[in-house]
Amino acid sequence: MVSPSDIADPSRIPATVPLPERLKASGHAPGHPDPDDGLPRIVPRRHVGRRLIAAAALLVFAMVVNSVIRNRAFQWDVVGRYFTTAAVLDGLLLTLWLTGVVMALGFLLGIPLAVMRLSADPVLRTLSWGYVWIFRSTPLLVQLLFWFNIGALYPTLGLGIPFGPEFVTVKTVNLLGPTLTAVIGLTLHEAAYAAEVVRGGILSVDSGQTEAAQALGIGRRRTLRRIVIPQAMRSIVPTAGNMLIGTLKGTSIVSVLAVHDLLYSVQLVYNQTYQVIPLLMVATLWYIAVTTVLSAGQFYVERHYARGSARALPPTPLEKLRVHLAAVRARLYRATEPDARPAVDRGR
Repeated sequence: MVSPSDIADPSRIPATVPLPERLKASGHAPGHPDPDDGLPRIVPRRHVGRRLIAAAALLVFAMVVNSVIRNRAFQWDVVGRYFTTAAVLDGLLLTLWLTGVVMALGFLLGIPLAVMRLSADPVLRTLSWGYVWIFRSTPLLVQLLFWFNIGALYPTLGLGIPFGPEFVTVKTVNLLGPTLTAVIGLTLHEAAYAAEVVRGGILSVDSGQTEAAQALGIGRRRTLRRIVIPQAMRSIVPTAGNMLIGTLKGTSIVSVLAVHDLLYSVQLVYNQTYQVIPLLMVATLWYIAVTTVLSAGQFYVERHYARGSARALPPTPLEKLRVHLAAVRARLYRATEPDARPAVDRGR
């Protein structure tokens, strides 16, 4: 224990006395050691520039949000009126369907193209390279317009013996409608990019994995399916997620073919009401909402395939929120409880 005579001379307090009692006896508040008692004092680093930049960024963000919300030209009442109308929701459903079909078919065609590109056969490798080269070099709008006017080059399509009689003949005009044309054009375009995404993911896997599989007598197909592809997914998923979001927004280009997607649906409305800005805001908000959901899904898929590649999985947004709330509660507790001791002192 500390005697009253020791309080006048803190240097006489024995070192065996616990730190909180020594601090009280010397007249210092807990958590604020005396610089003269030989204990190091930890001073956090002050990031003044970072805080100023953050404050300026928040100020600019608040100004932008205020200008958008309080600007009457956006006509938010009109946005709310048309946001869930039947025409807009039908266009949204077609956009989602088109995105899903194009991505599925694009990767179904892109995976064989990637395998052909990595093949030792020069013919397969050249054909795959030529396909990717052509469809990546041509603008998407040009491809869609080309397929939309394919009837000018091939009025009829037939099935039969080469250089012989045809058993089935179909007119191209009756076969390729606007929606089917959009699916064909977008799929062939996405397949070229999907092939490069898959090829890059396969090349990211260490060659020792394939050599070990060959040493165990595992066939090439099984090695690719059970060993290489699962490891390549860590590199494929982020890029494929970006492709999915890009395809979702890229489907708006099919409005030039009179396909009733989300953008074309709002165009039909504002061509009658002449309320261009609020209807475009309706489409914009729906694109933002769907993109946000897809981004969240991409995060969890990436987290799933990150297992085994890192010591700890990246925290989810909910886990980050819990940690942040715990830190805020700890700060409030220390601010409201002056006698609260730091964890390092409690350990002593």
